[in-house]
Amino acid sequence: MDVLLVRPATINERFGAAPFFRTEPLGLEYVAAALEARGHRATVVDLRFGGTVERWISRVRPAVVGISCMHSLEIDETLELVRSVRRALPGVFLLLGGHSAAAFPAPLESAEVNAISVGDGERVAPDLVDVLSRGGSPLDVAGLLVNTGGGNFEATAEPQPVDLDEVPLPARHALATGHRRYSCLQFRPVWVVETARGCPYRCSFCSVWSLYHRTFRFRSIDAVCRDFASVGPHIFVVDDLFWGGEERSLELGRELVRRGVRKEWIVVQSRTDMVASHPELLEAWRPFSAAFDIFFGLEAATDSTLDRLAKDNTVGQTLEAVKVARRYGFGVTGNFVIDPDWDEDDFKRLWAFVKEHGLQRAGYTIHTPLPGTPYYESVRHRIRAPQWMQFDMSHLLWEPKLGAERFFELYCETWRRSVLNLRGSKPWWKWVGQIKPRQFPLLIRALMRTQRLMDPRYYLSEHCLVPHDAPAPATGCGAEPASQT
Repeated sequence: MDVLLVRPATINERFGAAPFFRTEPLGLEYVAAALEARGHRATVVDLRFGGTVERWISRVRPAVVGISCMHSLEIDETLELVRSVRRALPGVFLLLGGHSAAAFPAPLESAEVNAISVGDGERVAPDLVDVLSRGGSPLDVAGLLVNTGGGNFEATAEPQPVDLDEVPLPARHALATGHRRYSCLQFRPVWVVETARGCPYRCSFCSVWSLYHRTFRFRSIDAVCRDFASVGPHIFVVDDLFWGGEERSLELGRELVRRGVRKEWIVVQSRTDMVASHPELLEAWRPFSAAFDIFFGLEAATDSTLDRLAKDNTVGQTLEAVKVARRYGFGVTGNFVIDPDWDEDDFKRLWAFVKEHGLQRAGYTIHTPLPGTPYYESVRHRIRAPQWMQFDMSHLLWEPKLGAERFFELYCETWRRSVLNLRGSKPWWKWVGQIKPRQFPLLIRALMRTQRLMDPRYYLSEHCLVPHDAPAPATGCGAEPASQT
């Protein structure tokens, strides 16, 4: 069968660090590889770069269309895309998947959708297409919510987690919209690699561990080495916990070096307690890439706040990890969480911590209850946001303790103390001095777009909540955003 796999085009890239990170749809490339292994034909399309879905439907004439909804902020756009697909090809089987769809499928249970995947797409999608090709029923496929009519979605058998080595390397050749425009920071093109999936920790704001039931699965060392060797010099590793499984990670780093695999730049995501406790991992991995950045979930400047986030970590481990990373020549960046219930002293405490320890490369997100997390369930009665796009960790979903105007003034002041502020301690000409000429246009465009992080007017123009006794509208409150940078 011919299958069209689609990554929606999202419009909400105006806030946060989104302009710096536009990466390939790796999940769809893995699904494509699994479909091809069963004898089906898969085409992957990223609508951020590849025209309209109608064009691709006309070109591919698929029997099945799969749409990836990776983040809750994409829910409304995903549903609009569903309607477009249904108008263009009424009889096509329409499957939704992706992290958000699996973790919190309820908002996607639309009459136009045939089924929603709530398991690993590399297993669910080929099983489904096999059954459909034989004229069978999707109800016989594990890991689905199947539209049985009348607004009802019936759950099929419990899905079994896929062994990551059951699936071939990602079918990057199936990406019909090309690879050259994917970027991270000033690097382009950038490739995405996954070496492990899941996380055994229990941070209250994260839906990864709850979706995967705190499991942590590895790809084989040989498969990972071949994947790294097959891609270009700039890599974003999407593992939620890089260096997890210490002995295996140590072996993997040494094997890559032994095989002579080298890269120019790589960024990974890890925990500070992992790095603080295992400096030997950083030592083993450091020869792998000329430039090597670590993104830490720093989250908070006090142990009490880390406890409230169920981070199972301490500020002492944060500071030790930063010291270890810098000792071995790794770039250190990360993220802190800003709570809507903060008062002014909380902001000042964070500013002092960042300044004292030289953490100006950090970013700042608003503590957002992402659907599928324990935090969401505990505060969902407070949520007054009328649009899913507001779940982007840069909007407020209820009125903050300080009031919106004062909260955003302090939030923007926090960003002004970061390295991204072109009027701060690192002006634009210092950025230029650290990059190659061909990287200059990309980096400057991203930096210019991020300057709105320092202006509360942008946030206030979209601070849009509904009263406690009013139904949430289908669209926004109608506020006109401030002019874009």
